[in-house]
Formats: sequence, structure tokens, C-alpha cells
Amino acid sequence: MSLRHGLLGLLAEGPASGYDLTRRFEQVLGAVWPAGHPQIYGELSRLASDGLIEIDSEGPRGRKAYRITDAGLAEIRRWLSEPSEVDHTTRLQPLLRSFFFWLMDPGDLNAHLVREADFFAAAASRYRTYADAADHGNVLDTPQQRSLRIAIEGGARLYEALAGWARWAAQRPELAGDRSRR
Repeated sequence: MSLRHGLLGLLAEGPASGYDLTRRFEQVLGAVWPAGHPQIYGELSRLASDGLIEIDSEGPRGRKAYRITDAGLAEIRRWLSEPSEVDHTTRLQPLLRSFFFWLMDPGDLNAHLVREADFFAAAASRYRTYADAADHGNVLDTPQQRSLRIAIEGGARLYEALAGWARWAAQRPELAGDRSRR
């Protein structure tokens, strides 16, 4: 996914200002694709230059609300359906760090893995709470909400798996005891 397509997807829900998009991005997409205020505003400029979004309205102090254009909607639909556009690369810092666990003191490593398991379990629990609310009719039944429910399930399952991985790693006998280090 690119920031560009994330913003187009959010604008497909309706017009929004850069500030609103930043907040919505953090709420909905931040856990899977973090983006800061400067990145979002820069991308909004590029999207407007490319004709994929346009200014919907201007408010006080130059606040602009943007809306997706027909070309922008066509682009997000193309991106969603184009198999060659899928990036299956997973960038997870906890997994990157695990390649170098051999450099940690066993006690520090165990404490680290317990903290990781607790973090991932708490995140999975939050996603499960959202999923339960959706499953019990506590949200609107719209196409956006149905897609969000699918994404929430993916998040819950990912964090559950990562919590299990951290617990498993903490129990590995090869991670306990002395090891030679560089």
C-alpha cells in the first residue's frame, strides 16, 4: 500500500481536510501504515497536481477540504484490482530485531519477549473488542464498515499470532543460558 492509495481510499468515503485525514489515517490505518502530518500534506499536494483529488471547499485560515475525483476513484479501484500492485513485504521491527537476539543478555531478552507478548496480546484484545462490537450490530452496516470489519479481523489475527510467537520465543531453551557473543 502506498500513502497515496490510503488517502484516496479515505477520500472515497467523503470530503475531508488535511487535518481530518491525518486524524482518520492515524485511527484507521496507523497501525498498518503510519504516516505523519507532513507526509500526508505533501501527498495531498501531489494528488491534487495529478488530478486525483480536488479542493471541495475552503474554510477559515485557509483550511481546505479535499474530495476524490473520478480519476482518483478509478486509480484506487485499479490499484485494488491490479495483482501486480500487491506488495507482500512485511516490515515488522520485532521480527527484524529477532535476528539479533543472540546479542542480548538472556535475562534482558526474556523480559523483552514478555513485554512484546503483553503488547501484542493487548493490541489483539483491542481489535477483538472492535470486532465483537461490529459482530453484534453496534456499527452501521455500510460497505466501508464491512471492509473495516475484515481489516480488524486481520489485525486481531496478526497481533494474536505475534503474541503467540513472543511467548513461544521466550520459552525456547536455546535462548536461555550463556551464549558466546561478539
